Amino acid sequence: MARIKGAMMTRKRRNKVLKAAKGYWGAKSKHFKMAKQAVLKSGNYAFAGRKMKKRDFRRLWIARISAQAKVNGMNYSTFMHGLKMAGIDLNRKMLADLAVSDKEAFAALVEKAKAAL
Repeated sequence: MARIKGAMMTRKRRNKVLKAAKGYWGAKSKHFKMAKQAVLKSGNYAFAGRKMKKRDFRRLWIARISAQAKVNGMNYSTFMHGLKMAGIDLNRKMLADLAVSDKEAFAALVEKAKAAL
């Protein structure tokens, strides 16, 4: 039986890695061995970044809600507890948006939270 050579698939695999490493600095974008390491590492960074993005947004939303709650005479934790007691189910993203764009509506929510406590 004739031996099948892997030149085509090897070239395809290498070109795929080099295409992913396009724009990397120096030999990382030219040499397959270094490009492969850089692409694997960047994949790990991208994976971690997708997780950290969620954490960072949550921290930002909490900071915005807290700042606006303090303006209205409450701290963050009692405000969130008051909302839960009042039966208002708004997520932090929406609350932060209200805190930034519609301060009157947020003040009304603070009053409802105060009344529920």
